[in-house]
Amino acid sequence: MSREIILYIATSLDGFIAKEDDDLQWLMETEAEEGDNGYNEMYQSIDTTIMGKRTYDWVVENIETFPYMDKKNYVFSKTEIGSNEYVEFVNEDVVEFTRKLKAQDGSKIWMIGGGLILDAFMKENLIDEYIITVTPHILGSGIPLFKEKNPQIDLQLVSTRRTGQFVEMHYKVK
Repeated sequence: MSREIILYIATSLDGFIAKEDDDLQWLMETEAEEGDNGYNEMYQSIDTTIMGKRTYDWVVENIETFPYMDKKNYVFSKTEIGSNEYVEFVNEDVVEFTRKLKAQDGSKIWMIGGGLILDAFMKENLIDEYIITVTPHILGSGIPLFKEKNPQIDLQLVSTRRTGQFVEMHYKVK
């Protein structure tokens, strides 16, 4: 049995995960209710994160303490090599590396972002669960959640949840 990959991500109503300049300020300003909008539950179900270099750079530049210290973290990069105290940089093919990772023992894997990795995963149907939170914004342009020419992927709705101004939709691949 292989490990599952979760996409847990927020998107504007018109389908953007960030503005063109990677700005996420619009997301931080949205009113949420008390609590973590289900984040902690998802976070406890994983032992590994994977993300692209741009996403990693944003996290390092905008969050005071690296938030995933208790997990194994892989960052796909064409320029960085080796590792640091928090992450291991991966210079191999995203899809092949992830297939090997899925075959290893462990818990679920959180695909944090960004758009290029998600697109590669979509083309190969590597995501097992989609937990997508829609925010009350229409950005007009930016980095799209899903790019074009993806295969048809049939999903089963697991749950929906409203917290403050957010609406979370949780799907599993059929």
